[in-house]
Amino acid sequence: MSGVEHTETHGESAFDAGEVIIGHVSNSSSEHPILHLPTIFGIDFSITKHVLMLWIVATLVFVAVTWTVRKYLKQENPIPSGFMTAIEAIVQFIRDSIVLPNVGKKYLNTWTPLILTFFFFIFAANAIGLVPIFDVIGAINRFIFGGSSHDYSFVNSLLHGSTTATGNYNVTAGLATITFFAIILAGSKAHGFINHWKNIAPSGLAWPIYIILIPIEIIGMFVRPFALTMRLAANMTGGHIAILAIVSFVFIFTGLFNSVFAGIGVGALVSVPLAVAISALEIIVIIVQAYVFTMLSAVFIGMAINVHH
Repeated sequence: MSGVEHTETHGESAFDAGEVIIGHVSNSSSEHPILHLPTIFGIDFSITKHVLMLWIVATLVFVAVTWTVRKYLKQENPIPSGFMTAIEAIVQFIRDSIVLPNVGKKYLNTWTPLILTFFFFIFAANAIGLVPIFDVIGAINRFIFGGSSHDYSFVNSLLHGSTTATGNYNVTAGLATITFFAIILAGSKAHGFINHWKNIAPSGLAWPIYIILIPIEIIGMFVRPFALTMRLAANMTGGHIAILAIVSFVFIFTGLFNSVFAGIGVGALVSVPLAVAISALEIIVIIVQAYVFTMLSAVFIGMAINVHH
């Protein structure tokens, strides 16, 4: 029996863990868009849940950081406190520990804003993805207002797909593409456009070596953003899949033994402790993945600026 098929048990469809998990981590752009828009040049411009989350994250980060910094600068004797203290610590750490050692002092102020934007945006997107915002909305709609989980409505369209935008490979590919062009721009700014491409391979080698070396270096140019794309999206998606799979044990054992008490027992003894442990690990992961993406972006940009062969 296929994992996406439903088996009938006592007149009701059995719980399909695979379908539930995929439904929660996917973008659901074609089946459950929040707002239908026309397809132009083969591209579906419908507003999906991940697009909505991108807007929410970008707005929250912009408003929170801008409002805090402006409030801080309006003081006669600026003394950081509260959220401003955290922002200042993060900015100083990323500037001095990530950007400066990689790009150098000359281009420090040029590339620090981009790296900081990467960190704040990715961290916020990862963190918000751990909060079951729309699941709570769905539960309220169903159990308080009597809504159905099958009829099409704006609320139900929000229940399909993940809230973690950085778990979408399109989103991480977009971020990695920015890094890709930043590398070219950084190298061109530091050495000139022509010399940047000459720096792909070291000079002074025997010409037969370039036949092998140049294609390898060109492939490496695209491998770097590809690695950034896959690492971030896979790590953010993997954690959610693990939590959903463990929570699914409750429903699987309920159906397997046809007993609610079996499901409750497995949930209390296995699912809940493991889900809590993985959720705690996910808190570390959201910070580490934001740090790794910004670190590697700074390293790649620095390699284009500080060419050492």
